[in-house]
Amino acid sequence: MSSAARPLVIATAFAASLVLGLLIMFWAMGGVSKVAQPAAIGGPFQLTDQNGKAVTDKSLKGKPTLIFFGYTHCPDVCPTSLFEISEVLRAMGKDADKVNAVFISVDPERDTPATMKDYLSSFDPHLAGLSGDPAETAKVITSYRVYAKKVPTKDGDYTMDHTALIYLMDRDGRFVSPFNLKRTPEEAATDLKRYL
Repeated sequence: MSSAARPLVIATAFAASLVLGLLIMFWAMGGVSKVAQPAAIGGPFQLTDQNGKAVTDKSLKGKPTLIFFGYTHCPDVCPTSLFEISEVLRAMGKDADKVNAVFISVDPERDTPATMKDYLSSFDPHLAGLSGDPAETAKVITSYRVYAKKVPTKDGDYTMDHTALIYLMDRDGRFVSPFNLKRTPEEAATDLKRYL
């Protein structure tokens, strides 16, 4: 073997042993089944809409869904986000009928179906307001990885700290990504139409 070929043979042997070692390690660790999967967002739930009708996660399947968690006594983030969602639905025109837009309450003590109905009358009629008892509310908050915490105020009342994210779920109920409302309603509507 020539002296010029020797480094090439050594490098090739090293690379081959490295690849073989990695394959053996991957196999020993159980292959793909052991690789960490991203945390699931979403899951089964049963809540009540603003008209007193039961709504489950299965009710939402077949259409892409925008989900926002909040509460009716929210001073700023919730009405702003619901207004922005309403503007996106308006920009979608007739295609808004092909999308679910859902406002889920994190405040089961105050947000009854009647309260939700009154509150949502200021927003796009496609928006559904869902609420439930404390146990069911806690279940849906957990399955969507939402942060929600009751915070007492000085006057004896309370407010709610909560996640202010818009969840985009696909037609099969799987989480796609947070939905960006910090753009024009027309741009957001065009993006949302990709999931129809």
